[in-house]
Amino acid sequence: MPYADISLVLFVDMELKVISEEDSSYDRAKEVKDFDETKAGVKGLVDSGAVKIPKFFIHPPESLLNSTTSSSEVCFQVPVIDLEGYEGGQRRKEILDGIFAASETWGFFQVVNHGVPVGIMDNMVEAVRRFHEQPKDVKMKWYSRDCKQQPVRYFCNGDLLVNQGAANWRDSIAFDFHDGQLDPQLFPPICREAVSEYIKHVIELRTTLSELLSETLELHSDYLASIGCMETESLVCHYYPACPEPELTLGATKHSDPSFLTILLQDDNRGLQVLHQSYWIDVPPLPGAFVINIGDFIQLITNDKFKSVEHRVLAGQAPRVSVACFFYPSMANKHKPYGPIRELLTESNPPIYREIHVTEYMAYFRAKGLDGNSSLPHFNLQCNYTT
Repeated sequence: MPYADISLVLFVDMELKVISEEDSSYDRAKEVKDFDETKAGVKGLVDSGAVKIPKFFIHPPESLLNSTTSSSEVCFQVPVIDLEGYEGGQRRKEILDGIFAASETWGFFQVVNHGVPVGIMDNMVEAVRRFHEQPKDVKMKWYSRDCKQQPVRYFCNGDLLVNQGAANWRDSIAFDFHDGQLDPQLFPPICREAVSEYIKHVIELRTTLSELLSETLELHSDYLASIGCMETESLVCHYYPACPEPELTLGATKHSDPSFLTILLQDDNRGLQVLHQSYWIDVPPLPGAFVINIGDFIQLITNDKFKSVEHRVLAGQAPRVSVACFFYPSMANKHKPYGPIRELLTESNPPIYREIHVTEYMAYFRAKGLDGNSSLPHFNLQCNYTT
């Protein structure tokens, strides 16, 4: 039987396999393994005509419908910061004040007039969509979970084989740029040009945001650049296929980002939400805007002054695309210890976290998986950890 036909049989089997919670014969590990071996991802389930989602994608009710669900009666709006005129003068002060307030209270903000051409952004979204909407036999050759050996890889749920919780309704393709370098010949041809152009502009925006964030902390403008904390980029391009049962699953479980900073591009379909004052608040798509969110490492080095906030993505009945660029320390600094910035510490504000290096943090983050809990408390000085 051809491989594609075997994949389809597996999909149909998962669709028709209705097992109650009480049925002890359910073998989650086998179902996950069988699904992963199809190398067709969630999009493959949709293409097979599935009208039911596999059991391991079903999230517990408390993760979906609880007291923190967003409400139209809650009048919160994620800050939007216009970067026009950031080079100097009164506008720069207004921008710095806005970024400081957003980083301190929200951990999320959107930026407009950031200098990245809208055409470059649109081309990137469409290139990601084209990649994920290719036939599965074309995408399969990129399928891998080896983040050390495969700098460009396609996969469904990076933690699928680790996390014992519910899986997320999304597929992804990741590009790991080591200190900004990655041979474009390694990219899938269908998105090679778009990715190559996009990453150049996002790196420029990273430099601008690094300067502004440094100044908001009353440090010299090249402080974050000088400690090499945002030199390596991981570009992760998510595709959230239309879901036949969106009320049972999530596009992305509640989590905070392990990076220093994330620059996110989303298409015009809603789904992204941020947790603010115990409410899930929509982050609506804005034409020409990027979503910026503070990562765990900035919360750590600012000693909780800036917040790495939990966020999630809802599953929907229409496909959605997002492009997240995560910034990490330079490869030369992967074993460099990072801890709370000394200039920000006082007797009344002692260090909250121990010094750690990014490889240690990422090892813990990956082993834990997206289980709905932050990784930061594990590195709290009050935490009993094993060295």
